Amino acid sequence: MSGSNLLLYINRLGSTRWVHSLAVSISTRSSARSKPRCVSQRPTSTSFTRHLSTTKLLRHQAVEKPKPGEGLKVTYITPENEKVTVYAKPGTNLLDLAHANDIDLEGACECSLACSTCHVIVDEDYYNKLEEPSDEENDMLDLAFGLSDTSRLGCQIQMSKDLDGITVRIPSATRNVQAEKLK
Repeated sequence: MSGSNLLLYINRLGSTRWVHSLAVSISTRSSARSKPRCVSQRPTSTSFTRHLSTTKLLRHQAVEKPKPGEGLKVTYITPENEKVTVYAKPGTNLLDLAHANDIDLEGACECSLACSTCHVIVDEDYYNKLEEPSDEENDMLDLAFGLSDTSRLGCQIQMSKDLDGITVRIPSATRNVQAEKLK
């Protein structure tokens, strides 16, 4: 591989500081010129930047806690039969509310109606107060573990004054079809 071809190959790999130094070194040695060849480089400030996804973190930090006495009461019953009561502002969905309060309710698709991992079983007294599930939600519920007559996806239940005091049970297991496909 000639010096210039090697430089192109190294540049395609990505220019971190050590690759850039290697490229300049090879370029200098393989050339009779006194100056090293120009090597395209990314700014050194981004050479070691790691890009981490913060979507979940940012979205769940956006769930504002209501002022004392103004929140809508939600009780989650965990798979271990522990009751956890939290308070929500109107418009907050049950998945985001659970995550904001460190309640273990999976949400693999991040509210995009592409899984059934946020499946909850709604107390009968409140089930009829909910809007009818969409066809997409029903399709996802068909994949849910432990489906019942009052099953819904937590990401699709938006809190309102009518739902103040709602109780939902988190099933003991979830079925993550996407994770199963990867196995």
